[in-house]
Amino acid sequence: MDQNIDQRGMSSEPELVSIPATPKGGGLSTPETNAPTPSGLRSPRPMGGVASAKSSSWGPTPPRLLSPVSISAMGTPVKRIIGSLKGYLEEVGHLTRLNPQDAWLPITESRSGNAHYAAFHSLNAGLGFQALLLPVAFSFLGWSWGIVALTIAYFWQLYTLWILVKLHEAVPGRRYNRYVELAQAAFGEKLGVWLALFPTVYLSAGTATALILIGGETMKLFFQIVCGSLCTTNPLSTIEWYLVFVSLCIVLSQLPNLNSIAGLSLVGGVTAVTYCTLSWVLSVSQVRPRAISYQPLHLPSFTGSGFSALNALGIIAFAFRGHNLALEIQATMPSTFKNPAHVPMWRGTKVAYILIAMCLFPTAIGGFWAYGNMMPTGGMLNALYAFHNHDIPQGLLATTFLLVVFNCLSSFQIYSMPVFDSFEAGYTSRTNRPCSIWVWAGFRVFYGFISLFIGVALPFLSSLAGLLGGLTLPVTFAYPCFMWILIKKPERYSFGWYLNWGLGLSGLGFSLAFSVGGIWSMVNSGLKLKFFKPN
Repeated sequence: MDQNIDQRGMSSEPELVSIPATPKGGGLSTPETNAPTPSGLRSPRPMGGVASAKSSSWGPTPPRLLSPVSISAMGTPVKRIIGSLKGYLEEVGHLTRLNPQDAWLPITESRSGNAHYAAFHSLNAGLGFQALLLPVAFSFLGWSWGIVALTIAYFWQLYTLWILVKLHEAVPGRRYNRYVELAQAAFGEKLGVWLALFPTVYLSAGTATALILIGGETMKLFFQIVCGSLCTTNPLSTIEWYLVFVSLCIVLSQLPNLNSIAGLSLVGGVTAVTYCTLSWVLSVSQVRPRAISYQPLHLPSFTGSGFSALNALGIIAFAFRGHNLALEIQATMPSTFKNPAHVPMWRGTKVAYILIAMCLFPTAIGGFWAYGNMMPTGGMLNALYAFHNHDIPQGLLATTFLLVVFNCLSSFQIYSMPVFDSFEAGYTSRTNRPCSIWVWAGFRVFYGFISLFIGVALPFLSSLAGLLGGLTLPVTFAYPCFMWILIKKPERYSFGWYLNWGLGLSGLGFSLAFSVGGIWSMVNSGLKLKFFKPN
C-alpha cells in the first residue's frame, strides 16, 4: 500500500473505497464509474461492485457514458457540468456564424428587439400615405372589383410576409439579415443581386424621396391653414418647404441603429392610423357631392379602359409595402434554439397588419362612398381640401395635415436605414473599422440632400409611381414564393409546391402588366398620379 502511495506521488485526489462484493454471476461491475471525471475527481462506486484495474475493458465507451444510467451513476460535479452543457446547448441551439462586421452596421448593431419593436416597425413601414390613394383605384374598378382586388392583395402579401419571417433562419447556423442576402441564398450570388438589389433600393430610396415631396407640400398646406392671410407677404416656396422637411429628417436620422428609432416608428404608426381614420370619418360625415356616381370611370377606347384598370390595380399593390424591411426588422432580435426570432417577429407583425387592415379597408371603402368617381387623383387629403375646406373646422383639418407630416418624418427614418446600412457596410469593408460619428453623420447628410435633389430635379417622379410600383411588385408578391421553393424544397406536385409556383408566376405577370399600365398612364395625362398640387 505504501509503495502505491509513493508511486502516485501523494496525490490529493480522494481514494475510491470499494466494497468487495461480487455480483451475481461472478462478473465484475462496469468499469466506467472508475474513470476520472472532467472535474478531476472520481465518482463513488455504487454498492455491490468491485473495481478491477486489470480489466481489459477499463476505458469507457461513449454511448454508455452519455446514457441516463451512466450519468445518474456519476458524481455531482459531473452531473453539474453535463447539466450546464445541456442547458447551454438548448439555449444557444444551432451556433450562428456571426459576421464581426455586423456589430458595426446600423441594422445588426443592436440585437435587443422584441415583439413590441416588431409591431412598431412593421406598422410604420406598412402603413402610410399610399393608403390615401386607394379610393382613386376604386374609382376605376368599382365596388366589386375594388373590394375583391384589395382583399386578395392583403392576404397574398400577408402570406409572403410569413414566408420571409420563416426564411430568416431557414439554414441552421445562418441568419439572413437583409433581403438581398436571402435572394442570393435562393437565386445565387450574382442573380440574387440582379433580381433584388434594384427593387429594394428603389423601395427604400424612392419611397424616401416621395416622402420628402409629400411631407414638404403637406407642411406648406398646414402653414397656409394655420397662418391664413397673416403670412401672405413673403411665404416660402414649395422647394423651400422641401428643404425644411429634409433638414428635420437629417436631424432625426442621427439616431445610430434600427432599434434606436423604435420610438419614432411608434409615433409614425400611431399618426398613420390616426390620419387614415380621420380622413375617412371626416369624409363620410359630410354631405356627398350632388353629381356623385359609383360607376367605374371608362375611357373612350377599350384599350384605354384596360390600361386604366391595370394602373388602378398597381395602386392597390403599391399600398402594400414594407416587405423589403421584414428581414432587417427581424435581424434586430436575439435568436436561440429555444426562443427563435421568428416567434416574436410574427407576433408583432400580426398585430401590426390587423391595424393596417383596419385602416386600409375603411379608407378605401369610405373614401369611395364619399366621393365616388369624383375622387381627385391626389387621394383623400386632396378630396378633403377640395370639397370640404369650408365645411370642416380649420383646426381639425390642420391637425390631419400635421399628422401626415409626423408620419412622413418617421417613415423616412425606417426606409432610409437600409441605405445607411449599405453606405456603412462599404466603408467598414474597406477600412476594417467602424464608422466614426463624423463619417456616419456625413453619410446621412449626403443621402438627405441627394434625395432632395432627385425630388426637385425630377418633378415628374410622382407620375412614375405606377411604373416603378409595377417593377418592384415582385419583392412583395413573387420573390418570396420562389425563395420558399428553392430553399425549403417542398415535395414536387404537392399543394405547397403548386401554391408557391402559382403565386410567384402570377406576381411576375402582374408586375409586367402593371408596368405597362404605368407607362400608359405617363403617356396619357389623364391618369398621372399626383399626390398634391403645389400652389
